[in-house]
Amino acid sequence: MIEHPPDSPEPGDEPVPAGAHDTPEAPRSEKRRTDVFAAGRGSGESTPPPDRGSFAALKELPVLIVLAFALAIVLKTFVVQAFFIPSGSMEPTLLPGDRVLVTKVLYHPQRGDIIVFEDPHPGAQPDRGVVGGFVHWLSQGLGFALPADEDFIKRVIGMPGETLEIRDHAVLIDGRPLPEPYLTEEAKRSMGDYGPVTVPPDALFVMGDNRGDSDDSRASLGFIPLDKVIGHAFIRIWPPSRFGWLH
Repeated sequence: MIEHPPDSPEPGDEPVPAGAHDTPEAPRSEKRRTDVFAAGRGSGESTPPPDRGSFAALKELPVLIVLAFALAIVLKTFVVQAFFIPSGSMEPTLLPGDRVLVTKVLYHPQRGDIIVFEDPHPGAQPDRGVVGGFVHWLSQGLGFALPADEDFIKRVIGMPGETLEIRDHAVLIDGRPLPEPYLTEEAKRSMGDYGPVTVPPDALFVMGDNRGDSDDSRASLGFIPLDKVIGHAFIRIWPPSRFGWLH
């Protein structure tokens, strides 16, 4: 029987002494310098940069305030505006102290609409010049100054070119009775005979819903030129208990 000698280790399979692959430890002085350098670099990187966000926001704040005021003026002048009801001429639809929103965009008056309009007989205005006029307009837009003339709120009854009269406590338009479901029986009884009158082609005939206590087209206001119409009151926003659409 042939005996085989034990396997000889292949080249490269020699046992490796423990710790032969370990990196030799750096000298103590060099390691100390390395640690100091790493610590210094780490502390420099961890220092947060100065916070400039708050300063940038403060610089932008005046610009944002000006833009907000400009946007408010544009909206109030051309889009929508809030109005305060000062009297009882539109009771019971609108009460003193109510506030409504008035839309101005592409509005064309229709019979039955509640409209806000400028005084058709304004008083003489002082000559403020270009700069003074702009400042006054800006003050009105921001609510710091009252308008020179009072604005009014009434309901459109007669359209341009129509003939209107009141007979037996009812409004007649071109001889036909006008349905007015928004009136109380007391308001109907308070209407005396009036007219007939023909509404000019560029004007409206308006009346308050409180027919017995309303200065409107039957009295000093007369016909309302179309170019004096500010807009259409479409919603009551105050007080909350009376919030709702105006029909």
